[in-house]
Amino acid sequence: MNKTLNLYNIGLIDYEEAWELQKELLELRFQKKISDTLLFVEHPHTYTLGKIAKRENLISSDKFLKEKEIKVFDIDRGGDITYHGPGQIVGYPIIDLNEWKKDTHEYLRALEEIIIKTCGHYGLNAGRNPKFTGVWIEDRKIAAIGIKVRHWITMHGFAFNINTDLTYFTGIIPCGIKDKDVTSLEKELNQNINLEEVQKILLDNFRILFNYEKINILSKEELYSSALTEKAEG
Repeated sequence: MNKTLNLYNIGLIDYEEAWELQKELLELRFQKKISDTLLFVEHPHTYTLGKIAKRENLISSDKFLKEKEIKVFDIDRGGDITYHGPGQIVGYPIIDLNEWKKDTHEYLRALEEIIIKTCGHYGLNAGRNPKFTGVWIEDRKIAAIGIKVRHWITMHGFAFNINTDLTYFTGIIPCGIKDKDVTSLEKELNQNINLEEVQKILLDNFRILFNYEKINILSKEELYSSALTEKAEG
């Protein structure tokens, strides 16, 4: 099977808009109107609470949320609470696991492996924590992962801290884990990191792990003018 992946680097987009976009793309993928799709995005300051999230893990006051201009969403992915913001690479794969492996645990491990290998490119010894999903450098979490699967098609995905302002994590108990820290590539390497370079490395690792023979790199404008036109035409 000649597998093709469409990559859209959208840039900064409001969380709610990206969430609705994922739902539309998942339905299009189910109808086989589009190929597997990967979105790279950044979000304005946002806290999201997954299906099993405990509200008490949002420790911000209303004043803190207002001053920091942070939006809060209860969403339909797995996992607890996390932060999205500028300087973070968020990846949303809309891929059909029927054409890979119908195993959500294997899929989660593959997403972790992609980020582990990307950290390795920068000389960092990242890995897994047997108790928690995500990617870790010692006891410091560098990437959070939370997914939803419908018709064996995926949505949501990973949030990889690159040049992220980590002070925003003080408003939550990240992923409901009280005794662990968060980190970023910038903090670990003590230098600002080129996001486009990291995206290219992530994409190459994604291609290898999910066995794509071809990648179409497309613009945000092409996404909205083509894929969503399919939805309108029904």
